[in-house]
Amino acid sequence: MTRPDLSRLARIAHEVAAEWGVELAEPFTLARYSYVAPAGEDAVLKVTPPEDDESDEEAEALELWGGDGAVRMLRSDRSRRALMLERAQPGEDIAGLPEDVATEIAVDVGRKLWRPAAEPFRWIGDHVPRWLDADPHVLTPLARELYASLDVGRVTLVHGDFHHHNLLGSARGYLAIDPKPMLGEPEYDVPSFLWNPLPYRMRLDLTERRLATFAAAGLDEARMRKWAVVRGAYLGADEEETEVLRALV
Repeated sequence: MTRPDLSRLARIAHEVAAEWGVELAEPFTLARYSYVAPAGEDAVLKVTPPEDDESDEEAEALELWGGDGAVRMLRSDRSRRALMLERAQPGEDIAGLPEDVATEIAVDVGRKLWRPAAEPFRWIGDHVPRWLDADPHVLTPLARELYASLDVGRVTLVHGDFHHHNLLGSARGYLAIDPKPMLGEPEYDVPSFLWNPLPYRMRLDLTERRLATFAAAGLDEARMRKWAVVRGAYLGADEEETEVLRALV
């Protein structure tokens, strides 16, 4: 997704903040595709751009989770794509934790998020083929073959952008932020965890270790491997990542 006009999103955020009677601090520097700023000590205000259609049902997902494994939604203005959210405190992500600890936390959070759901959430199967066709990659032929072999689930809510930087520490435990929720299957969420955190470079031995941990928690290892190639193709895996992804299948 191209970088949105953050100045436009900032104007909306300040309009909403004034109406809700909250004062915004300086926005978080790591929020590059949405406008996200502290709103008092215990909340943040987030405004997502219209072109980020994968976030269309973020509010509905947060309502469904109800604070179990994810930050709580405190208030929303759907028409302006504005959300008032619980602020995770102290808020450090899991990128700096030991490898196995971070993976175990991800598994624990994921099991809370992966729950039955239906409309208004959209099914990933209606989108993945289009994403594969949008920007062909050296992995695309293999990805299409692997995707065709999957009977893609459609009854489980997935986070959609599940990785180290979207899992934050809080007084209530580790919580997910920034979902791009759709209906699918848990295995769909694992690939983005495999090639993070930044600036980590994907390695086969560590990838296999992570996959084994998720498999031990009940996920289907073969499906995780297939999804890694599929998602790597349409998300634009670099040369090193492509080599690792080919080795997975």
